[in-house]
Amino acid sequence: MFVPLHDENSLKNIRYPWVTILLIAINVCVYFLETARLDELAIAGFAIIPKELFDTSLLPISVETVGPRFPERLTLLSYMFFHGDVLHLAGNMLFLWVFGDNVEDALGHLKYLVFYLACGVFGGLLHAWIDPTSEVPLIGASGAVAGVIAAYLVLHPRVRVWVLALKVIPLRISAAFALGLWILMQVAMVLLPQVGPVAWWAHIGGLMAGAVLVVFLRRRGVPLFDRGLRSPV
Repeated sequence: MFVPLHDENSLKNIRYPWVTILLIAINVCVYFLETARLDELAIAGFAIIPKELFDTSLLPISVETVGPRFPERLTLLSYMFFHGDVLHLAGNMLFLWVFGDNVEDALGHLKYLVFYLACGVFGGLLHAWIDPTSEVPLIGASGAVAGVIAAYLVLHPRVRVWVLALKVIPLRISAAFALGLWILMQVAMVLLPQVGPVAWWAHIGGLMAGAVLVVFLRRRGVPLFDRGLRSPV
C-alpha cells in the first residue's frame, strides 16, 4: 500500500486550508488528552457502540459499571476525533493533510467542514447498521477521511502524487492509481472474513458519502475529474 507524501495540486480559490489545519489540530489535541487524562473506559464513552446507538429499550446506563456516556446520537460526531494509538492518528492525519486542502479549496471552508462531518457521520452509521448488535466501540477519523479521499478522486484523478510504495520506495503516480488502489482495498476487505480491529464498513460509508456530496457541495464552476487539465507528464 502507498503512503502519501505530497500532491502537485496548487490551491485556486482559498489562500490557506484553515479548516483542514483546524481538524488536524483538534484530532492531535484530543489524542494528547486521551493519553494524558483518559482511560479506555472514558474514551469508550465518546465512541459509537452500535448496540447502544440503535437500542432505544436500554435501561439507564450505570456510570459505575461502564463509565459516563456521551449522548448516543452525538457519538456520531465525537467518535471521529478519538484514535486508538499514534499510528492510527498519524495515518488519518497524513491523508487529511495531503488531500484535504484541495477538497476544501473546491468546496469552500464552511461547506468543507459540513462535508467532513457528514462523511464521518455516514461512515459511523453504516458501520453500526451492518452490525447493530455489536458492543465494540468505534473511534477514529477514518470514515471522514475516506470521504475526503473519494472527493479528491472525483475532483482530481489526473493529478500526480508523490507516495512511498511499500513504505520505502518513492514514486510519482496519478491520484487515480494511488487512491483507486486504496479504495479497492477497502472494498476487498469488507468481502473477506473480518480480521482485526479495523472498521472497514465505516471507510466504505465515508467513501460513498464523499463521492456523492462533493458533486453537490463544490463551488460553482469547479470541474469534476480534472476536466480541462492537460495530460500529466
